[in-house]
Amino acid sequence: MPNDNLPTYAELSVRDDGVPKGANWGLFGKEDQLGTLNFLTPERVAAAGQLTKRGVVFSLNLPLHLPDPPLFNRGRYQHRITGGQSTDRLGHDDYLDNFYLQASSQWDSLAHVGHPRHGLYNGVQASQVTGEEGSKNGLDNAAKRGIAGRGVLLDVARYLASQGDPIDAMSSRAITVGELDATASAQNVDVQPGDVLIIRTGWEEMYLAADRSTRERIASELRSTGIEGSMEMAGWLWDHRIAAVASDCPALEPWPWDLTVGTLHVRALCFLGMPLGELWHVEDLASDCASDGVCEFFFTSAPLNLRGGVGSPPNALAIK
Repeated sequence: MPNDNLPTYAELSVRDDGVPKGANWGLFGKEDQLGTLNFLTPERVAAAGQLTKRGVVFSLNLPLHLPDPPLFNRGRYQHRITGGQSTDRLGHDDYLDNFYLQASSQWDSLAHVGHPRHGLYNGVQASQVTGEEGSKNGLDNAAKRGIAGRGVLLDVARYLASQGDPIDAMSSRAITVGELDATASAQNVDVQPGDVLIIRTGWEEMYLAADRSTRERIASELRSTGIEGSMEMAGWLWDHRIAAVASDCPALEPWPWDLTVGTLHVRALCFLGMPLGELWHVEDLASDCASDGVCEFFFTSAPLNLRGGVGSPPNALAIK
């Protein structure tokens, strides 16, 4: 356990001070809107910068038009390009119509999902998420400070395949805490406080290889793998002091949610203030990590500085 004087998840789970059990609300201040991004201290960011050895940069962002068709009934953007030689201008401008900020690679902000009784992270109420001046828990808070630190890739899909237990990415298989630990051990990587954890489930690999009819079926009948939504998983993330967690699958956790187990969108995003990333492009990074055996890197992300933003493309990079 980190020696930071913060309670363990077990201790959070027996709070009796008006805060939901399993929540860290108030530990970073009553008005905090950054949550576990507070673990990205200047010292940890500086140390992470030393991980850059080869100067190789990997974008972790899918093209904005993928998935196509969009998932979860989200809309498809329209890209408009104006200007050009047909006018008295030689240059161009462009803009997007119907741009859903969570339709492709994304961060979920602390305004995305709350508890039906307790509200959003740190007790923020739905009425305080407006997109206007004073809007709470938006990704603009993360954008203003930037997200940078040590990134770690856990290639669970590759590890389980090597064990003769490959993941069916189109199933609702739940990746367990034990499988995360086993993957980290096989990769010889230690998960450390302040890490941005990126998990490869194999969903992106499956999707990019799928034909159009399969993609249409995925959009209409989505089932996908992910890390389990259990208290054990939330406890593992908190007790390791993870700053943020992302993966290549549509919901980070299995979809549809198994509400008999619970969901990390409440346990981690809402109760712990831990940003969740979904639909990230990890294939190139994963291949490189498998090739050189180095699964840690300098990580940066610059979400849109959109007031009250509920989601945003991550604009994320891994630098090795």
